[in-house]
Amino acid sequence: MAKEMKKTEKQQEDTNEIYGDMLEAVFSHVPLIDLAPASHVSKAWNRAVFSSLRHFNKVKPWLMVHAQRKRPPHVKTTLAYDPRSRVWIEIKQPPVSHVSELRSSNSRLLYMLSSTKLSFSSDPLHLTWHHVDVPLSWRTDPIVAAAGDCIVLAGGAFDFEDDPLAVEIYNVRNRTWKRCENMPAILKDSAASTWLSVAANRGKIYVSEKYSGVTYSFDPETNIWSGPYDLRPDPDMLFSTIAFSDDNRLILIGLTGLPESVRGVKVWEVKGESMEELVEIGEMPKAVLEKLKGSSCCEVSSVTVTSAGDTLYIHNNSNPEEIAVCEIVEGGEVCEWSSLKNVLVNDESQVMDRLVFTSSRVSMADLQRALSRENTTFAVKQI
Repeated sequence: MAKEMKKTEKQQEDTNEIYGDMLEAVFSHVPLIDLAPASHVSKAWNRAVFSSLRHFNKVKPWLMVHAQRKRPPHVKTTLAYDPRSRVWIEIKQPPVSHVSELRSSNSRLLYMLSSTKLSFSSDPLHLTWHHVDVPLSWRTDPIVAAAGDCIVLAGGAFDFEDDPLAVEIYNVRNRTWKRCENMPAILKDSAASTWLSVAANRGKIYVSEKYSGVTYSFDPETNIWSGPYDLRPDPDMLFSTIAFSDDNRLILIGLTGLPESVRGVKVWEVKGESMEELVEIGEMPKAVLEKLKGSSCCEVSSVTVTSAGDTLYIHNNSNPEEIAVCEIVEGGEVCEWSSLKNVLVNDESQVMDRLVFTSSRVSMADLQRALSRENTTFAVKQI
């Protein structure tokens, strides 16, 4: 009898193990937004959900496209692309109380700046906004970046009485502004986000001239600018932008060719303390480049890159209908390329004046917190 009971228990264990494996495999095909509530069904489902995310279909950084009307009431629409599930998700939430022109710094920092307020959001889904008084210098097109607990505003001065190279830092913890060392004088004629690309990690901020590759770094703690560094590995490079990868490597993305005919888009890793070594790790395939150009007569004159983890989302500023995706794999030595259609641009029901892109790692905890909020809903967009 005891032997039969042990046999029955062993069969039950085997059945549960098979069931668990099957459940994990099923969950690997379920959109992340639906896995959040599924993880609360039972302990077995919770284990299966997280095991599936570890072993079958891992979470990848989301791309978020924010569209805003320039005229009142400044309606904003947000669509998020989940590459793990290959679905677009519309995020509906109450409008932000302080409204001006929506902007991003090619990362997950989203902000609005007016003559009276600075509003910014840096959480993965942009559900929380902070509203603070503006710094001393009024700016229209500054460089804005988040480094640790600091929000850095540099350049972009509006009035001739204001220093065009002024730098001010807002400390999120103690909620105070402080004036810092000015930007290098060589950047006087390009000290605005129109001309400069910015990338930031927890320790430093890097700014790079998009058309020359001249680059400087700024340490908010020591208040010191360092450089210049020459980020122009190809003499035929027309335009470039910078970003950080997941393991804190600085990445350079550049257009090569002629102004009237872009030949390619390349990706380099910037190495060395003096940023003297640039190693090419990938080039956009011609098929993806043609999609980036689009069917219009407009050439690719500049691109915007938003990054999170080891994924770069690249879109053509003059034709944002198609988005190129570069995933850095194999220890950062290889790029895998793909493309996706910008559903927000191709949706005739959405008529928007301004598009802003951000990207971030969205975890199950982020989704669960968002789903518990009132007046916030998620809906998978049918394509």
